[in-house]
Amino acid sequence: MSRKCEICNKGLVFGIQYSHSHRKTNRSWAPNLKKVKVILNGTPKRVYVCTRCLRSGKVQRAL
Repeated sequence: MSRKCEICNKGLVFGIQYSHSHRKTNRSWAPNLKKVKVILNGTPKRVYVCTRCLRSGKVQRAL
């Protein structure tokens, strides 16, 4: 699974995490992805979609 939304291409974001003693470590933030059945180009398909796209109605779910 590539951690990327099929609709908006939201993916991993990298940055630096600071502790209370100002130690720095690399970390990543992943999008909240769900595997859902949606209608793409008129055919039902199982794809990974972020919850932001699901909530905003950018995809039509196939039930």
